[in-house]
Amino acid sequence: MPINRRELADFLRSRRDRVRPQDVGLTPGPRRRTPGLRREEVVQLAGMSADYYIRLEQARGPQPSASMLAALARALRLSADERDHLYVLAGHPPPAARTGTGHVGPGLLHLLDQLPHTPAQVLSDLGDVLAQNTIAEALFGGVCTVSEHGRNVVWRWFTSPVVRAAYPPKEHHHYSRLHVADLRAAVTRRGTDAEATRLLERLRTASEEFRELWELHEVAVRRHTRMRILHDELGAIDLDCQVLLAPEGDHRLALHTPPPGSDTAGRLALLQVIGTERFREVDPGRS
Repeated sequence: MPINRRELADFLRSRRDRVRPQDVGLTPGPRRRTPGLRREEVVQLAGMSADYYIRLEQARGPQPSASMLAALARALRLSADERDHLYVLAGHPPPAARTGTGHVGPGLLHLLDQLPHTPAQVLSDLGDVLAQNTIAEALFGGVCTVSEHGRNVVWRWFTSPVVRAAYPPKEHHHYSRLHVADLRAAVTRRGTDAEATRLLERLRTASEEFRELWELHEVAVRRHTRMRILHDELGAIDLDCQVLLAPEGDHRLALHTPPPGSDTAGRLALLQVIGTERFREVDPGRS
């Protein structure tokens, strides 16, 4: 992605003017024309040359490296959203999207435990299932600890007939397009990311259907989906899937709730009685 020098310069100046010296452990001193930081103070805090930083604020500098942007974000006390904005202005993918992690914070794990009657999963932006509560495991199967691509919902959808058998055949094409459009958005945000590139190459090699849909260039972040799951013992289960962004940025919380007027709540209650037997589960990631 290209650098936006003018917007980057304006953003740096506005953030510098906002930070007071005492906020970063500096003595204000006399004769300050602005309550914010001076350029030389930003340079001191970021460990960079004064000439380099001045040229950035004058919209005539070279493209900063990712490490330089990280230093500036710390020096200017940027929030996570402001830091990501800084990276994008400078022509880099935001750190959260570029270096996604499989670690799920204790807050999200606690939230999963507080939803015993609602299937809930934490997924990466690429579709890796990172954590799920007990009822989600009973419904979808235990996929959090299998191989890298075996826990990825996109990989499983395009490579495992067993996974597809759990959904009505007439809806398969619809779900395929949803998976591909959402994945394209994530891959684009990540840029030249090794994990995204590896997943994309494997999908292209393994599935002709994926290759054809990828060439359509459809893009849409998945936020809400109505789905029907064909459970071996309980029959058809209708669910509303609401996808919420977690504070980590590259994690998503997927909540599967009963549609209004449906009998899904009763079926989910029965599912809790049945227990956590694996639901049409295989490990296609071993292939």
